[in-house]
Amino acid sequence: MQAVTHQQFQTRPYYGDSWLIILAMLLVFVGLVMMTSASVEIGESLHRDPFYYFKRQLIFILLGLVGAIITFQIPLLWWQKGSYGLFIITLLLLSLVLVPGVGYTAGGGTRWINIGFMTLQVSEPSKILIVFFMAGLLSRQHEFICNSLKGFLLPFALMSLPVLLLLLEPDFGAVVVIMFAVMAMLFLAGARFWHFLLSAILLLGAGSAMIFTSAYRMRRVTSYLQALKDPFHEDIVFDSGYQLAQALIGFGRGEWLGMGLGNSIQKMYFLPDGHTDFIIAIIAEELGVISVLALLLLFTAFISRALIIARKNETNGNFFAAYAAYGFAFIFVAQVAINVCVNVGLLPNKGLTLPFISYGGSSLLTCMAMVALLLRIDIENHQTGGKKASVRV
Repeated sequence: MQAVTHQQFQTRPYYGDSWLIILAMLLVFVGLVMMTSASVEIGESLHRDPFYYFKRQLIFILLGLVGAIITFQIPLLWWQKGSYGLFIITLLLLSLVLVPGVGYTAGGGTRWINIGFMTLQVSEPSKILIVFFMAGLLSRQHEFICNSLKGFLLPFALMSLPVLLLLLEPDFGAVVVIMFAVMAMLFLAGARFWHFLLSAILLLGAGSAMIFTSAYRMRRVTSYLQALKDPFHEDIVFDSGYQLAQALIGFGRGEWLGMGLGNSIQKMYFLPDGHTDFIIAIIAEELGVISVLALLLLFTAFISRALIIARKNETNGNFFAAYAAYGFAFIFVAQVAINVCVNVGLLPNKGLTLPFISYGGSSLLTCMAMVALLLRIDIENHQTGGKKASVRV
């Protein structure tokens, strides 16, 4: 009887990390509820339909599920073998958006391609492709990259191409997220600490130079600083500083327990982008700071599951899968951290959405695809039973 039970246990279908699935579903549900609450006023004003954004987000969720199922079916070996080709596709995508007549311009940037039913922000799928490219590079050239300065500089030399294209859009926020994930992948792959420290200093210097040499980015920084000093100064009304001031008012109004779901005043035309970049402020106003902390715990648990999947693969010698999982985990870390810091005034506005929560098809589809890829990584590791699926060359 014991032998039969053990055999049944061994042959029981494994559908991936159940906690990752549950947490992702919870985040999508919370996002749909709060995005709907935050967007009813703007939906009524712009489209004569208070549930306009709810309907579109629901469509994006369904499309995301279909896309996740398709993505889930693709073996990791395909991504690994094609990782260099994926880098070329990334460059083509980021170049295509800059072609006059092809790229869609809004809010001072050309970051989208109009594909009919939605505008695709090309930096979103590019995050997945770049993570796979870096995972392939690290798994093939691990010794060279981690044990020599020339090798360590190789990923940065290659990444300068997509970074340049992103800056031309401009999409500085995507650059920060992608480079944060790349740095984390290099560090966890075992890069020498002094190489890592030197590169961090150089990247900070380059980032500062890009801010001080760009009137657009300097304007965001100065309006951010002015907002902290004088939230209603005439020079920052309806600028990013004004958004920050209104977001902080939302936190103050909500206090610990909030004013109740649907009872936000800031979403009534006071806080621009309340259903996208500044949705955390609406959550704080309606449900209180306690709910914001609970949401951050959800994100922490979700990201922890992704890191556990990565660690299991690394322990079992599946290095490509491990580095890819680390990359996806730190994409989420960067976006959550930056979005929250912007909402509470610790960073200037970067134009980054909150994963799963904010309105936006490109972000939601990409997040759901990354969940599917994490599940695929976990299942393939489970199927191999700890045997190496990829080796370092």
